[in-house]
Amino acid sequence: MTVYHDHDLLRQHALSVELELERHRATIVLDDPEHHNTVPFPARAVLRRLFDEFGEDERIRVIVLRGAGERAFSAGGNIAQFLENTPDALSELAWNVGAPERCPKPVIAELKGFAFGVGLELALACDFRVAGENTLLALPEIKLGMIPGSGGSQRVARIAGLGRAKDMVMRGRRVPAQEALAWGLLTTVVPNGELRRSVDALAEELCALPPLALQTAKRVLNAAYEAPLHVAIGLEGEAYGRLRSTPDFIEGVHAFAEKRPPRFPSLSGDGQTVRP
Repeated sequence: MTVYHDHDLLRQHALSVELELERHRATIVLDDPEHHNTVPFPARAVLRRLFDEFGEDERIRVIVLRGAGERAFSAGGNIAQFLENTPDALSELAWNVGAPERCPKPVIAELKGFAFGVGLELALACDFRVAGENTLLALPEIKLGMIPGSGGSQRVARIAGLGRAKDMVMRGRRVPAQEALAWGLLTTVVPNGELRRSVDALAEELCALPPLALQTAKRVLNAAYEAPLHVAIGLEGEAYGRLRSTPDFIEGVHAFAEKRPPRFPSLSGDGQTVRP
């Protein structure tokens, strides 16, 4: 049984899943609003499995990650569990939290209220972060005598710069949505009442684009993120050449020349992705 059909397992880990196959979308919900959608350690492995399974399911083109309720995306982890795990177990947490980044499908984080600790680290591993104007971002681990352990400090440094990462991590400072947008940590900020509508619009936009090109763009951008410039340009060029032979690209060129909307073959009714 796939994880997303095992409802008892999901409930046990304070997670739920919403499948909208007619819209080619899966939504993963951090589902413990009473506790601000904190993410227990065992739930992180389940989240990894969900992203792995949705990444392989060709019926799904876009994945949304959100928190239940109105108060928080996620206030972070279960603090007491830090002392219940071995140093080796703690050092492996980043692999599970990085699952959205490794997933070949576009992943949108829908943020509101608190996005703290591992909640923010999960969001930073997503491709797009759409936030309500009341969102606060923080990596507050320093106030517990700890540092972020699932990629948070490193992703903030790479996205926003070293100085801003130090300001955020070394002070445990809460960064409001508009400031986080200016830093590049958020894709867009919208009024709270328009958050779901904005996420839906972005998901629909992505679903209308050819899956193989999206998957390739994500892979190249992620790989180039840490590579020297000449290596990154080489990766981009190789991927560009491979996409040249796909039916999607051929259709895109013809549609452009004929001044009509493209009808990408990979978006046909069976949802199958055309491979190069």
